Amino acid sequence: MKQKVAFQDLGEFRDYQEIWDLQENLLAENVTVKSYNRQQEKAGKSDFQSTKNHLLFVEHPHVYTLGKSGHVENMLASSDKLNEIDATFVKTNRGGDITYHGPGQLVGYPLLDLDNFKPDIHLYMRNLEEVIIRTIAEYGLKGERSPGETGVWLDVGRPYARKICAMGVKASRWITMHGFALNVNTDLRYFEYIVPCGIQDKAVTSMERELEQNIPMNEVKDFICKHFQSVFDAEIV
Repeated sequence: MKQKVAFQDLGEFRDYQEIWDLQENLLAENVTVKSYNRQQEKAGKSDFQSTKNHLLFVEHPHVYTLGKSGHVENMLASSDKLNEIDATFVKTNRGGDITYHGPGQLVGYPLLDLDNFKPDIHLYMRNLEEVIIRTIAEYGLKGERSPGETGVWLDVGRPYARKICAMGVKASRWITMHGFALNVNTDLRYFEYIVPCGIQDKAVTSMERELEQNIPMNEVKDFICKHFQSVFDAEIV
């Protein structure tokens, strides 16, 4: 039986902290359900409740986010510069280093109970990458994995290797939050103010740059939903 995943498109220019708070609330609801089920099991009862899976899409205003294991020195812009470029800086509880979110970038936040799928974070990350690899293949782009570097890349192993999709997640009791950021029509100049993902020697790109045309965001969303359902054997509702 396919797992149902509740989908919400939260639209453009939604504040990063607002959506982070939303994720925390959804995660907390699932943690409460799992705690209740554990108590029922210990008591020998079978009145179990079901956790809920979610997939959120959003575009944020200009914001730089730093993962809990990241290095703040990879933020190259001063506070004055951040004000000048109308960007903010947020320290998060996800994995990974520093990245940028902004208009023209599709951010996806899957909040999945991996006990409903397979409790394996490594597999989960590879599956997220596979969703994006299949999505950009719809446009003739060959996405790849780079050994030891999370996300989706183009021309791995070559001097001009470049990242098109960054990823960073957190899991609590096998419930995920945070997710992926696919550069669709992103203004890549904003990456000049950071060392993206803490990686010094590789560039960042977008679908728009690679294809030399503006890409319909809703079309990309549809492709991601299609491949998410296939890769995760899920039903988006």
